[in-house]
Amino acid sequence: MKVKICGLHPARDVQLCIDLKVNLLGFVFYKESPRNINLEDVKKLKNYNKQLSSYVAVTVNPTNEFIKKVVLGNFDFIQLHGSETNERIKEIKSLGLKIIKTIKVNSESDISKYKKFDQADIVLFDTPGMEKSIKFPENMISKLPKSDKYALAGSISENNIENIARLGVNFCDLSSNLELSKQIGYKDHQKIKSFMKKINELKN
Repeated sequence: MKVKICGLHPARDVQLCIDLKVNLLGFVFYKESPRNINLEDVKKLKNYNKQLSSYVAVTVNPTNEFIKKVVLGNFDFIQLHGSETNERIKEIKSLGLKIIKTIKVNSESDISKYKKFDQADIVLFDTPGMEKSIKFPENMISKLPKSDKYALAGSISENNIENIARLGVNFCDLSSNLELSKQIGYKDHQKIKSFMKKINELKN
């Protein structure tokens, strides 16, 4: 099971996630989000030896200027949450980045949209809740395409990851369920450790 943890803070959370071998570390660039980071935060990412982890810049309709100024040289992936077309994905990819394209799934018919995005390296199926954790309907999980090119987000936790894995998912993305219950945007390190312990148990 591959794991991406999103909404991390460059000073607080990165070393822990690297030590726990989290595959992808996501950092949010969206001003309305309580998890938004700034350019000063980005500089701190250079202080770490990523080892086997990769950095992801999570964006909404990013401009080429933003990509060149902030993302290139600092991040391995860019995650696209906006109205990007396959052509736009191809254009961004040509700048030298790997692409995660998010598809918001409201109904079963939305799942097939992944076929439009063959230029994306990873397709992330998410609920319409964006950063507000909404559970992904179980009856639709089994209908998702199966491979580690496809990831699932939406109210995933230590309590349901075993069942999600049984349904064929082998790439998950978490954010709010790994946070302190009374502080949005602050990751709970005990929850992260406990979740990754569960992931390692599933692998064995």
